[in-house]
Amino acid sequence: MKHLLYFIAFLSLNIYSQEKYLTRSGKVNFEASVPSFEEVKAENNSTTAILNTANGEFAALVLVKGFRFKNALMEEHFNENYAESDKFPKASFKGTIINFSVDKLNNEKTFKINGELTFHGKTKMFENIAVDLKKDGEMINMTGNFKTEASEFDIKIPKIVSKKIAETIDVQFDFNLKKK
Repeated sequence: MKHLLYFIAFLSLNIYSQEKYLTRSGKVNFEASVPSFEEVKAENNSTTAILNTANGEFAALVLVKGFRFKNALMEEHFNENYAESDKFPKASFKGTIINFSVDKLNNEKTFKINGELTFHGKTKMFENIAVDLKKDGEMINMTGNFKTEASEFDIKIPKIVSKKIAETIDVQFDFNLKKK
């Protein structure tokens, strides 16, 4: 029993000594547009993200049905045929910012992040994604972008629309993380 109490005390100190920054209104956008065709672009403004400033660990969670398109029919096709959001309702990213230090954030600073993106039931490792971070009082702003391929997540684009949807997808993110 004594060892259990020591463990709980140690765990409590560890959890509370780490500074975490959080948002539930982060933005994730993606675009797979092809010139001369209708824009294939969506935005999700309800991404949850957390940054542990003690070690640079970062995680984000997106509800796939939260992506909004200009065209309601495109949104429906995305959810039913491509993302299969009933079967795969969430996308997540877990990673670590390389050489992160909160002390370096007085001015905007570019870091690299390595981590795993899980989408459509598939996980892909990403390395050296550039992220810009800036601390402003009790907030840390984190922005960046990367490219990926639909095929890397086993998303099949039917031949009939393959000329209208880019295989390479541009993903942008913007998180205003508030001290927890």
